[in-house]
Amino acid sequence: MPDIDLESRREIYTSIDANPGIHFSDLLDRLDYAQGTLQYYVRQLEDEGLVEVSDDGKFTRYYAAGEFASDEQAIMNAFRRKYSRRIIAHLVVDEALTTSQLSDRLGKSPSTVSWHLSKLVDAGVAERNRDGQRVFYRLTDPGRATYLYTVYQGSFTDTVVDRLLGLWNQF
Repeated sequence: MPDIDLESRREIYTSIDANPGIHFSDLLDRLDYAQGTLQYYVRQLEDEGLVEVSDDGKFTRYYAAGEFASDEQAIMNAFRRKYSRRIIAHLVVDEALTTSQLSDRLGKSPSTVSWHLSKLVDAGVAERNRDGQRVFYRLTDPGRATYLYTVYQGSFTDTVVDRLLGLWNQF
């Protein structure tokens, strides 16, 4: 851990380090700081190069500097979204699935699943492959996704995903 002089900044940094990809409102919920105070300290940590910022299109997410490459941040950002995390788990287990297959498995509308898949493709986490009239989705690096989930699963616990990946790991 870097040498951080102020206890409050150290606490914020520790929370970011323990929860890679956390967004501001989650930090606010976890820590006992006023919004303005937290913004000030997070900006200080960022200005000093101790914290990196990643924009996933919906949230600004925070990482301890130098801990994750940009492609890993994209995977971690996706893990922070419940249904993206579940889509990734299904794609790890089954390798390639269509929107309708994922929709059936998740119990979500095809448009919701399609939105999440589009975000995963845009972030480089997944790719589309056409086979005739069907479009299949697969992860660009399933091994990396599995590794990151395994190492950081405590920071985004999801029993459905834990069960799916636990079964996959048994084989």
